[in-house]
Amino acid sequence: MAVRIRLKRVGKIHAAQYRVVVVDSRKKRDGRVIEEVGYYDPQPNPSIIRIDSERAQYWLGVGAQPSDQVRNLLVLTGDIAKFNGKADAVSRVEVSEADKAAQAEQAVKDAEAAAEKSKAAASAKKAEEEAAAAAAAAEAEQASEEAAGEDA
Repeated sequence: MAVRIRLKRVGKIHAAQYRVVVVDSRKKRDGRVIEEVGYYDPQPNPSIIRIDSERAQYWLGVGAQPSDQVRNLLVLTGDIAKFNGKADAVSRVEVSEADKAAQAEQAVKDAEAAAEKSKAAASAKKAEEEAAAAAAAAEAEQASEEAAGEDA
């Protein structure tokens, strides 16, 4: 089966958006796909390009051939260079200010969640230490009572 990575058109009549999909080359443009690996919206400036790099490289590795437009998108994201073995491949996709703000907001949320998890882990560790100290104190008290009982 000849597998291609190509664009599947979605969106309204004059507002085209595309999904980057892996599909059998004999299928229709908007037909059944094997896997969706990305999204491309050419309307805003700069265009929105989101491609799952790991999955795209997997499909390139198993022999899927990208269409011309998808090849251009993969060059922009640096996935073709990574697939060809270039260690210093970087993405040349411009990120809009709104996306930067959304990414910064997401990073703050992730940092808060990580801080909350570490705080919970620290409190659980402290509780375990206090429980161990209380158990040790109870054992010491019991040992002293037994020693007092033996002396009497």
